Amino acid sequence: MRGSSGGTTLAHSEIDAIRALLGSKPRPVGWSERRQRLDEVGSTWPVAPDVRCEAVDCDGVAGEWSIVPGSEPTRVLLYFHGGGYCSGSIVSHRRLVTEAGRAAGTRTLAIDYRLAPEHRYPAAHEDALTAWRFLRRQGIAAAGIAVGGDSAGGNLTLGLINRLRAAGEPLPACAWLISPWTDLTMSGDTLATKDAIDPLIHKAYLDELADAFAPPSINRQDPLISPLLADLSGFPPILIQVGSAETLLADAARLAQTAGAADVDVTLQIWPHMIHAWPVWNAHLEDGRRALAYAGQFIRAQIR
Repeated sequence: MRGSSGGTTLAHSEIDAIRALLGSKPRPVGWSERRQRLDEVGSTWPVAPDVRCEAVDCDGVAGEWSIVPGSEPTRVLLYFHGGGYCSGSIVSHRRLVTEAGRAAGTRTLAIDYRLAPEHRYPAAHEDALTAWRFLRRQGIAAAGIAVGGDSAGGNLTLGLINRLRAAGEPLPACAWLISPWTDLTMSGDTLATKDAIDPLIHKAYLDELADAFAPPSINRQDPLISPLLADLSGFPPILIQVGSAETLLADAARLAQTAGAADVDVTLQIWPHMIHAWPVWNAHLEDGRRALAYAGQFIRAQIR
């Protein structure tokens, strides 16, 4: 995704600084500690001063609108944060979501869905559907909504579209996925081949998250839990962005293949040297800003 050696050098130095930030404290153990840590590192840089954020009750699900000058009120990016279904929040992803809305020229609606292990599958999926129907009742056309998410939020995005399709409801204009976790059976080969360079996501950690969200008694081959295994026929256009330094690289690449085989308009971008969900740190990461710019162009081209 880069065309000059100078750009490559800058990307290396910037991503190394983010790696240093992530490694500056020991990895927390408990759920509350993990949630606090993700909120802390995700909100290292605040939102831009021209962003207006407003809390909203989405029929019992907590959400937050964000609006920047020039946002088109009839177009919305509905966003689901990552965190393995067990952590992450509006706070941890606020900078990412608000700048994505700027790039796309839309309002954004970020959702604080219920987290595991307190709330196991399908709680998060139910909240996603509730948020979608809340938006639709506000008079926003399905064709005016882009749905996006990173990591588990990407999984949740695909699950929402799958549920809408099964119900025969209008689908969103497009889906935007950052570093999506698409296979909770953990069969991707990059879980092993990228383990030594991924600073965040490792198979043992994913196993723990999967057990918390969908205990072993639940079939993780269910397409709503592992959307890699879903029939994606009829899905709207999908943009998948993933870093080359991710253990979840195979989850993204195989999803693109699955979508393409189902005749879905899918774009896969693999960003050299980037780590899991790198656009979260867009304030001090040029490749984070560039990824959001691409996503904004994609969303603008799809929503009506």
